[in-house]
Amino acid sequence: MTALDAILQPEQRDALERVLALAADLAGAWGARARASTTLARERAILRLFGVAGVDDAGLPLASAVVERAIGNDQDRLAAGIALPFAVALGEYELAPQALALDVASGALDLGLEAELLREPTRRAAAEAEARRLLRAAFDRVDANRSARLDLRGVLGDPARPWLVATLDPATLDLAAEEAGALVAAGADVVRVQTPAVRELVLLLHDRGLEPHDWWPRGPDEPEEDPATIPAGSQRGLAVLRARLDEAGAEAGRYARLATSASALAAPEQALVAVLERVDQVEADPLTEIVAGGVHPERALADHAFAQRLLARAGTAVVVGPGPLVVGPDIARGVPSDPATRAGRAFGLQAIAVALARGNGLRPGELLAGAFVPWLAEERDPVVQAVAAAAVRRAAWPDVPLVFDEPDLSGAAGVRWPFLLALGLAVVDGGVVVGRRTPLAGLRAAVEQSRAAASVGAELAAVGLVAPGRGPIDAQVAALLAAAEATLRRLADEGWRSVVGEPLGGAGRERLGAEAVVERADTSDPFEVELAAR
Repeated sequence: MTALDAILQPEQRDALERVLALAADLAGAWGARARASTTLARERAILRLFGVAGVDDAGLPLASAVVERAIGNDQDRLAAGIALPFAVALGEYELAPQALALDVASGALDLGLEAELLREPTRRAAAEAEARRLLRAAFDRVDANRSARLDLRGVLGDPARPWLVATLDPATLDLAAEEAGALVAAGADVVRVQTPAVRELVLLLHDRGLEPHDWWPRGPDEPEEDPATIPAGSQRGLAVLRARLDEAGAEAGRYARLATSASALAAPEQALVAVLERVDQVEADPLTEIVAGGVHPERALADHAFAQRLLARAGTAVVVGPGPLVVGPDIARGVPSDPATRAGRAFGLQAIAVALARGNGLRPGELLAGAFVPWLAEERDPVVQAVAAAAVRRAAWPDVPLVFDEPDLSGAAGVRWPFLLALGLAVVDGGVVVGRRTPLAGLRAAVEQSRAAASVGAELAAVGLVAPGRGPIDAQVAALLAAAEATLRRLADEGWRSVVGEPLGGAGRERLGAEAVVERADTSDPFEVELAAR
C-alpha cells in the first residue's frame, strides 16, 4: 500500500474524480470560446511574431503603439485582427514589418483604410500568403530554439530532482546577468525573472489611481542600449540572461533553466518572448489572474489560451499556481471561511487551470502545478494541511511535477516553511520543484536546507509516518474535496459571481481588460491556420 492509498480513502477518491470531472466540463466550455477569441495582447503578440520590435519615436513599445493606433477601442477592428490589414499594407507599400510599424505608430498610415483592400479576393489571398510566410519564419525560429534546448540538455544533462528555483533580484540588466550566473554557481537549477508590466495594464491601473512598481518607461533622453535602463525581464534582457545561463550551466555541468513570471494582461507577450528567447518555463495562471488580479474572465482565458498553445508548440513548460485565495463569498456573508474551505476553493480553481492547460495542448512534462497555497504556513494545523494538500494534488495529477514555491514569509510562519516542505516532499515522490525567495548571499544555505528537507521527506515516506490514513489528515482531505466540489458546482450554476463575490462590474467598475476581448470574426486567421499546419 502506498502513502497515497493510505491517505485517500475510496470515498475520497470518488470525490476527487467528481471535482476533476466538474473542472474538465467547465474548462471544456470556456476553453473552446477562449480559443475562438482575440485580445489586444494577442494582436500585439502577432505583430511581434511578424518581426515588429523595439520602441517608436516616443519611446513606447512599438507593437503596443501600432495596436493602439490601428485598433484602439474598436471591437470590430479587434475582431478582424491586425494580421491581415498589416500584411496587405506590407504589399501595398513594399515595406519591411518594422518600417511599416513605425509609419502606423506615427499616424502616417491608417491600417483601417488599408483593410478595405481585403475586400478584393486577389489582395486578400496575397495578404494571407504574406502573413503565413512571416509566421512560418517565426515558427522556424521557435522550432530552432526547441531543438537547441533539447540538444543542450542532452549535452549538459538535467539536474537531479528536486530542482531549486531562485528569483533574480536586480531589476535591470547591468547587474542581472552577473547575478544569474552566480545563482547557478550557488546551486540554483532554475533562475526566475519578473517581466515588466505591459503598457496596457499600466494605463488601466493609472486610470484607477494605481501605478505598478515594475514598469520602466524609457525617457526621451535615455540611451536605448544602456544596460542600466533595460529591464532584466524585457526581451533584450532575457536574451542576455539566456546566454549567461548557458555559460553558467556549462561551468556547473548541468542544464540551467530560465523562467519568467509576468503581470496581468501579459500572457500572450510573455509566451511570445519565451518562445523566441528560449525561456524554459513560464508562470501563467488564468484563474489567479481573474480572482486575485481583477481581470475579466473572458479576457484572461483568451489570453492564456493563445499563450499556452504557443508555448506548447515550443515545448516551454507552464507553471500553474496552487489556486487563488477566494474570499468573495466570505465578504458577501460577513463570515470568514475555515482553512479547509479556503484550501478546497483554491484546489477547485487550480483543477480548472490544469484542465484548461491540457485542453490548450500542453503535454506531460510541459505542465507543472503548485502544491502549497502561499498562506498555508500561517493557517491553523499547517502540518495536517500540508500533507493533505500534497496528497490530493499528487493523486489528482500523477504525471504533473509539483512546485513547492516558498512564499514571502516572516516570523513563525517563515520558520515553519522548511519543515512543511519536508512533509510535502515525503508525500510527493519525485517530479518536484522547490522555489526559494532567498537572496544570493544566503542561497547556498537555502539550497542545502532544501536538499536536507528532500532527504528527510524521503525517509519519512519510507517509514510511512505521514500516511496514517485516519484522523485529522483524513478529515482535512475530505473537507478540502467537499469544498472544492461545492465551489465548482456553484461556479457552474451561478457563474463568476460565486467566486469573486460581486457582479463583474463591481460597483460600476468593470474588471480589467473587459473591453479588449472579442470573438474573432475571421475563421481563416493566419496564426490559427499556421499553428494547425504544424
